[in-house]
Amino acid sequence: MAVPETVPTTVVTWNVNSLRSRLDHVLTFLRDHSPDVLCLQELKCEEKALPKEAFTELGYNIVAHCQKTYNGVAIISPYPIDDVQMGFTDGAADPQARLITTTVRGMRIINAYVVNGSEVGSDKYDYKLEWLARLSDELSNHHDPAQPTLLCGDFNVAVDDRDLYDPEGWAGRVLCSDPEREGVARWADWGFTDTFRQHHDEAGLYSWWDYRMGAFQRDRGLRIDHVWVTEPLVSRCSACEVIKTPRSWEKPSDHAPVMATFSGLEFASGKS
Repeated sequence: MAVPETVPTTVVTWNVNSLRSRLDHVLTFLRDHSPDVLCLQELKCEEKALPKEAFTELGYNIVAHCQKTYNGVAIISPYPIDDVQMGFTDGAADPQARLITTTVRGMRIINAYVVNGSEVGSDKYDYKLEWLARLSDELSNHHDPAQPTLLCGDFNVAVDDRDLYDPEGWAGRVLCSDPEREGVARWADWGFTDTFRQHHDEAGLYSWWDYRMGAFQRDRGLRIDHVWVTEPLVSRCSACEVIKTPRSWEKPSDHAPVMATFSGLEFASGKS
């Protein structure tokens, strides 16, 4: 008979900017932090190049929606990963691998790598706005805010000016334009809460820093990596932090992991 577990549960999101280039970083992070769920974005590899053995040797399962050279998302866990959905469920194909949805330990987990958008007014920007709206439709048609659901990933949107090192300089630009922010706000209206803002109201806390101009050393960043949850998980979220250390490693991703911790959740014990 399964024994309920009430130990803290940790969920991490991290844009690794090439899994093959940053594989050692990811494996080190797993050893150091042992997250229950690790959601990765920007894998930049085909399915046949996915280093599955490296994860299974550490006791982790991995499912991934892959694309050669660009994009790609994965969910990694020591627990069974069930009900895997690659991309959207509306039947229209998305040429880019940016969305994967699974169930892990009773939580429905949506891992999203949102379109960057290049610059306001471009074709890529229009695609981004369409993609944001499409995810809103996905939530409305295929998910229930009354169920324990988690949306995480690289949103490529700074949702308000607290998330920008230079709000005046970034005003109206891609990543923080009003239409992008409105697109993400619709997810909150549907029923998601930003776990980071549950615990941090202040400005000046970031998850991404440009490689150029010493941005990380000068702490000139943006907060664009998020862990959002539905109401059943809101009161259970005891912490959400940016883990900045990997951004200081040699040849790092330009993003840092974001870790949310949940307390008081009961699950059947046993890893796969």
